[in-house]
Amino acid sequence: MPKLRSIFLSDIHLGTRACQAHSLLEFLRDYDAEHLFLVGDIIDFWAMRRGIYWSTSQNTVVQKILKRARHGVQVVLVPGNHDEALREHVGVSFGHIQLRSDYVHKAADGRRYLLMHGDEFDQITKYHRWLAVLGDRVYELVVRLNALLSWLRRRLGIAGYWSLSGYAKRKVKHAVHYIFDFEDGVARYARERGVDGVICGHIHSAAVKDIDGIRYINCGDWVDSCTAIVEHSDGHMELVDWGVRVPAWDSPSEKVVPLPMPPPKPAVAVLEDRRPHRRPEPRRMAGVDQ
Repeated sequence: MPKLRSIFLSDIHLGTRACQAHSLLEFLRDYDAEHLFLVGDIIDFWAMRRGIYWSTSQNTVVQKILKRARHGVQVVLVPGNHDEALREHVGVSFGHIQLRSDYVHKAADGRRYLLMHGDEFDQITKYHRWLAVLGDRVYELVVRLNALLSWLRRRLGIAGYWSLSGYAKRKVKHAVHYIFDFEDGVARYARERGVDGVICGHIHSAAVKDIDGIRYINCGDWVDSCTAIVEHSDGHMELVDWGVRVPAWDSPSEKVVPLPMPPPKPAVAVLEDRRPHRRPEPRRMAGVDQ
């Protein structure tokens, strides 16, 4: 495939069992670009506080991104709410990766796009953090239920991958209204910033459409749908629906990387600690009269 101008990714959620790192690696093997934009929730620090799940393929994703940055690809990271700890370091670069609170990208056709994660327009995340954390716990439970459903579908001989959370978003009326309100709010803010369009993430709902003269683009996610936005050499923005090839819990490469543990205290040292304290005898040094 010819080299693209830009790739936009969001909501990868590295550090969680739900992260479809195996599918993302396949996508990155087939797609290369001059610019790589990471639009928030790349590493899920919220979930990692409860327990770290770090697979070999997730580790490879990080290494591949760093390698591209070292070899001249412009990599820009805009933190989201799940990796908000990185917002304390915006304006700096680490490992050739630029860290920005937001970013204005000028496409090949001259259009200017505002890059932002979008959690600023989520009223629950902004004003009711405890409810957002609770929702994150529920979402984690849904992912585990999805793993059970995936196993049952395979036992019944049903091909393909089906997302329970994706189905709920499409069917629940309140969720649909939430997505529409989010899109309108983001587009309105982009108009106030004087740009032609906006590229965001956060709600795990990929889209490319016009809202009152503003080009609204959402990258989607690499948890449920595995979608990305790519910019061609003429500035055309395309939504790539890569799809879940192999669920994270079934992928042969999804082996958990063991975390380094402190070495156990030797048994001899434990026995020595239990001995009564004795005053050490004076040490003698060779060639010195005591």
